[in-house]
Amino acid sequence: MPSYSTMRRVRHSAADMFDLVADVEKYPEFVPLCAGMRVRSSEEKREGLTVMVAQMTVAYKLIRQTFTSRATLDRPKLSILVEYLDGPFSHMQNRWSFRPTGEQTCEVEFFIDYRFKSRSLALLMGTMFDTAFQRFAAAFEKRADEVYGRKRA
Repeated sequence: MPSYSTMRRVRHSAADMFDLVADVEKYPEFVPLCAGMRVRSSEEKREGLTVMVAQMTVAYKLIRQTFTSRATLDRPKLSILVEYLDGPFSHMQNRWSFRPTGEQTCEVEFFIDYRFKSRSLALLMGTMFDTAFQRFAAAFEKRADEVYGRKRA
């Protein structure tokens, strides 16, 4: 099963990075391959814990695929768990965690594993997905610099 993980130290607070990743409706503005995002539902389960269901459309040249996932946003733990519900995958799960390393710095950890239902789709999109995930973390860090301003080292 393909997977990708990365950890980056960024010059933004863990809370700011959590908020940036949690703001999924903005993804089409900066996330590689994201052609559309629609939140279908969002419910606060308890203080600081929100569960949302969203549809994301990924596109590359003539290929467009839409999938639905459930994201559990856990602000007290500064973590986000995304679980696959429907679409071109047989399995997909990703996790974000944000660990403060200072007042205005943190480590951002991203992990994803997935498997396409169709072998032909896996062959067609697999390499492109791998490349996109490698650019994912950098895209979020660049977005944080734009939204929150570049912090000095």
